[in-house]
Amino acid sequence: MKPILANKAAIEHAALLLRQGHLVAFPTETVYGLGADASNPEAIRKIFQAKGRPANHPLIVHISGIDSLNDWAINIPDAAKKLATHFWPGPLALILNKKTNVPLEVTGGQETVGLRMPDHHVALSLLKAFGGGIAAPSANRFCRISPTQAAHVEEELGDAVDLILDGGSCQVGVESTIIDLSGKQPKLLRLGHITQKDIEAVLQTELIIVSSQAEQTELRAPGMMAVHYAPTTCSIICPTDHLPAKIDELFFHNKKIGLLSHSKKQPENKLIRMISMPLQAPAYAQVLYSSLRELDSLNLDIIIIEKPPTLEAWQAINDRLKKATSTDLVM
Repeated sequence: MKPILANKAAIEHAALLLRQGHLVAFPTETVYGLGADASNPEAIRKIFQAKGRPANHPLIVHISGIDSLNDWAINIPDAAKKLATHFWPGPLALILNKKTNVPLEVTGGQETVGLRMPDHHVALSLLKAFGGGIAAPSANRFCRISPTQAAHVEEELGDAVDLILDGGSCQVGVESTIIDLSGKQPKLLRLGHITQKDIEAVLQTELIIVSSQAEQTELRAPGMMAVHYAPTTCSIICPTDHLPAKIDELFFHNKKIGLLSHSKKQPENKLIRMISMPLQAPAYAQVLYSSLRELDSLNLDIIIIEKPPTLEAWQAINDRLKKATSTDLVM
């Protein structure tokens, strides 16, 4: 499926396709989503089929505003309204107790539902035109690199999607922060552009950190697999001071090497391709997935990722890189 420019006519057509139970890929500020009518179980099942995603993995429902929370959730705590008021539209998803009419196909069989209001004019226009909630995980094959451009969706899913709305490159570039508010204490389930400190400042309380599926009895939210957002090429993280030796070792063994560089001080003569990444976290995140995709397309033996800083602004980036790399080879 070739992407089409997301103008008014295309958005109206996309809304019609959603009402008919079809799949529509569309841009958000984080990544491109693979959307379906969140109230239509049959349409939701098409998402899982297209992605090759296990049916017990919950989806996030995109909604048009705070007022729509009541359409999907019950027992909504004050914390949810505070966070939504402060951060929506924006890259923050809230896990709440679901209403009985919310299909279990959306929630992975759980009694909670993830909700967010995206900060992208195309996504918001589509939600307005559609008039309901749109369930939309990232528009890629399960566990692979998330798409931040319409062309990435075409490469990943082809004709499995009925329409791809092209709204340009995503501005944030990594998936939303996810906060679970379905229990007594708020829990941070997935790191994102909105940081732990940002959320704690609004709620005036500390978050419980749940960073992986291993720390919970069930998969509460998307993106919590130990391996996720991963290239098909073997990839490792390497500290800056270890890079020369690692490159020499791999070059000696005739390995085709690609490098995602942060320091920009590495020699390129032993590399097939080096991509110099931005020095600031927001700009780095914006191009992270597209850069990994470029290296993944070069038929390399290995991708080396120079370890970025560990400051709070880099937490979401480091989380994605950890899940995208081969843990047994991380230095």
